[in-house]
Amino acid sequence: MSDAGGRIAALLSETGARDVLDIGCGGGEMARVLVQAGHAVTGIDPAPQAIAAARERVPEARFVIGGAEALPFGPGSFDACVFLNSLHHVPVPLIETALCEALRVLRPGGEVIVVEPLAEGPFFEVMRPVEDEADIRRAAIAAIDAVMTADAVGPAPETWRRPTPVADLGAFIEYLARVDPARRAVAEAQRPVLTRLFARHARRAGDGFVLDQPLRMWRLRPV
Repeated sequence: MSDAGGRIAALLSETGARDVLDIGCGGGEMARVLVQAGHAVTGIDPAPQAIAAARERVPEARFVIGGAEALPFGPGSFDACVFLNSLHHVPVPLIETALCEALRVLRPGGEVIVVEPLAEGPFFEVMRPVEDEADIRRAAIAAIDAVMTADAVGPAPETWRRPTPVADLGAFIEYLARVDPARRAVAEAQRPVLTRLFARHARRAGDGFVLDQPLRMWRLRPV
């Protein structure tokens, strides 16, 4: 599990959250960590294949097909909601709506935890020719800022650098393709460019390399 997932699990344990909604749950990686930490987890994702994989990976959790912008849950359903690297995948016009939906389904004293990769850093720069997420990542942060101004309060966000170890460029391409298989063909077509960028941005670590990605975490509570 990523360091971000570990940080989230630790925060939820500290706050005593029991019922947790994993929004944009993908194949259930975060849900599995939360279940292992003793939380009752519901995951939601718009992709049926992701939900099928999550159900197989984490049979102890509940999974629902649906979008973040229209959560099929009533007010006061959860102690916490989590967006782990998923908010920028919501269609840009609906990102603020998705955040307000997460705030809506919280119980009193609950919070929404959002972790987003920033549009900067070595990992981002090497990935950029394969899929440039600069605009959508910035749109997600702008939406968080807007919601924090009007609908939520919380402490200052925390930023850190997540190291991603890879053996070589080929392993990095495989890493990207696990998220979206369509990236593999694009990456192979861009291999000369990626080779130059990898040499410039990857740092040596033991027998392999590391690409750092800055992440930022927000904690939102409804006003």
